[in-house]
Amino acid sequence: QVQLVESGGGLVQAGGSLRLSCAVSGRTFSGYSMGWFRQAPGKEREFVASMRWSGGWTYYADSAKGRFTISGDNAKNTVYLGMNSLKPEDTAVYYCAARYGLGSRKTNEYDYWGQGTQVTVSS
Repeated sequence: QVQLVESGGGLVQAGGSLRLSCAVSGRTFSGYSMGWFRQAPGKEREFVASMRWSGGWTYYADSAKGRFTISGDNAKNTVYLGMNSLKPEDTAVYYCAARYGLGSRKTNEYDYWGQGTQVTVSS
């Protein structure tokens, strides 16, 4: 059974930093890409960042460029999203997801999802 479990969310002041983790289990993710998405209240889920599980390729939403970093640790089967210079508009539930092949910014192209972790940025 494939599982993606996010952690690391919380409450932070504007300008602060957080690092989200996504622990994956249940299969080999070689050939897969991982993505981070977020969903704010009343809004659609939106793409944040994506990477190949094997490394060497990353892609970011414009809102994340220069502030967020997606990375992975194959030995720990964990994907991370480092977030710096956080803004109140970054407040959302953050989800990690996995799909076979290249990364994508489309939510409907991902096969597996975690349950999400709440990030709240206060002004």
